[in-house]
Amino acid sequence: MFSIMKRLVIVGAMLLAAVMALAQTQVQKESLSVQGYQGQATVIRNHGRVFVDVQDLARITRGSLSFEENRIILTLAPCDPSELARDTARKSGFSLAFMRAAIEAMASIREWGGMLQVIVQNGYPVGKAMAGNTIRAYQGRAADSVALASAAASTDDDHRGLELLRNEFNNLQAWAEIFVDARNSLSVADLSTSENPLKDDQDAQKIIRCGQFLAQMFAGGTFQDDAACH
Repeated sequence: MFSIMKRLVIVGAMLLAAVMALAQTQVQKESLSVQGYQGQATVIRNHGRVFVDVQDLARITRGSLSFEENRIILTLAPCDPSELARDTARKSGFSLAFMRAAIEAMASIREWGGMLQVIVQNGYPVGKAMAGNTIRAYQGRAADSVALASAAASTDDDHRGLELLRNEFNNLQAWAEIFVDARNSLSVADLSTSENPLKDDQDAQKIIRCGQFLAQMFAGGTFQDDAACH
């Protein structure tokens, strides 16, 4: 690897020396990838010879350039495979494992929220009754799904997406607890008999908007943000 890099440095220096001649001839631009490193360097092929931009070469090898009189010195950083893997992971959007787990978690959260919506709209009793047990069962499945997504998170985008996923779960849980605690109060009676029970609830609408946003984001594969999920 070192001998290859040494040759590339020499070629890069030749490019600088021949730049005026190249400007007057027809050239073909290409790109160069260095095995073991991320990124590409600009290449110009002219009359059967290949010239590499030494600054690009330093950038993709995470090296440094120094200049001494008539010499250009390229110092290479060591190639650490584990570090390269971490760099790649940090830039790769959602990992496939997390994306699948997050989509499953959102499906569980939607089922839980849908059950709450049915209870609100129909004024079913909660607590120790069947409706209360059903709520807890759906909530438990959603919590398990979020935990699986958390275990699958590996990239930066995964962890940022996981934060929004947890926000959605926690917001829905807080809303559900308030509803259950207030099930016999006048506010819940008003909510269950309202013509548009959930449309009149700002917290519920925020949760719904966040859920719709997250479903699209996770399916898209890259992190985005939305105020409804905070």
